[in-house]
Amino acid sequence: MDLSGARFETLGVHAGCDPDPTTGAVTPPIYMTSTFVQAAPGSHKGYEYSRTGNPTRTALETNLAALEGAPCALAFASGCAAATTAMFLLAAGDHVVAGDDLYGGTYRLFTKGFGRFGVEFTFVDTTDLDAVRRAFRPETRMLWLESPSNPLLKVTDLVAACQIAREREAMAVVDNTFASPFLQRPIQSGADLVLHSTTKYLGGHADLVGGALVAAQPELHERLKFFQNALGGVPSPFDSWLVLRGAKTLAVRMERHSANALALARWLESRGEVERCHYPGLASHPQHELARRQMRAFGGMISFELKGGLERAKAFVSSTRLFRLAESLGGVESLIEMPAAMTHAAVPPEERKKAGLADGLIRLSVGIENVEDLQADLEHAFQHSLARST
Repeated sequence: MDLSGARFETLGVHAGCDPDPTTGAVTPPIYMTSTFVQAAPGSHKGYEYSRTGNPTRTALETNLAALEGAPCALAFASGCAAATTAMFLLAAGDHVVAGDDLYGGTYRLFTKGFGRFGVEFTFVDTTDLDAVRRAFRPETRMLWLESPSNPLLKVTDLVAACQIAREREAMAVVDNTFASPFLQRPIQSGADLVLHSTTKYLGGHADLVGGALVAAQPELHERLKFFQNALGGVPSPFDSWLVLRGAKTLAVRMERHSANALALARWLESRGEVERCHYPGLASHPQHELARRQMRAFGGMISFELKGGLERAKAFVSSTRLFRLAESLGGVESLIEMPAAMTHAAVPPEERKKAGLADGLIRLSVGIENVEDLQADLEHAFQHSLARST
């Protein structure tokens, strides 16, 4: 199907999803097979073994590339599998500049994983472009960005940061999980590689674990495809199908996530019990104007700190009913967590403090429920946490 010129919502529904040529099925089949018949040795027509390639995964990869406005994409068994594969582009002695406000699993992969093999890392506030420039060395090969960041929702100027990397012949990688391709397309800002945990907004229903890498250039895609096959961190056909299904509704879900989160962030900021609220859609956010230019909307993630410190925060996250206390994000249901004790526990306390990540920070993944019900749930938590912490 020729989708040239199609807009995002149309690509989400149709990219990679041509009717099945055998049956005419509108929804692509799930090819639950490990291997494919060959008429003669080496005569396979694109598929030989499902670790190397599978038609359901191909449909997903075609869809993801279209959503990011890129020529090609690769799907993985998790976001961490995607990140691991990207890091195999590096060698011992190479240096990476990365944000100081990263997902804890990424920090763990870098410092406890590839740091053991001679790759060096410098963590800086990537909203400070001068700090990014100063962190570069002659051996720097990669700039790793999250925008908005996890969990402090910092917004990096992607055009400027990617230009810094390009001028120094380093690869710019953007983890676009929090925004999703509906809110921003980093390749259009100059990124070489975009990463997603498809577990989150792309899947959207908390029923799968997956990841993706989207490459700006076919040559980079081929290098990564070799490692995808060699390392083997690929998704099952069923998980690929689930992400493909989720992509069809990504646009409408992100609109609702963003609208709900903006309303709740404004309400939270008005509360006397809230010390500070982090959300790019607030005029008080340091990068609010940048976010307005760079993103279609501001997303479904909020983080905030309560007056009363750690004990009040613990009581608060244990008092909600609609917001479920759980790790992860990006599903239709609302979740609440404390990064320092949960998703970012792998980051040493001194590094968390240096990055501004307080022990009592609360992170919300705002779902698509009725926003008045969500606000009432947080109101309930304000009341109960005060009683429980005093």
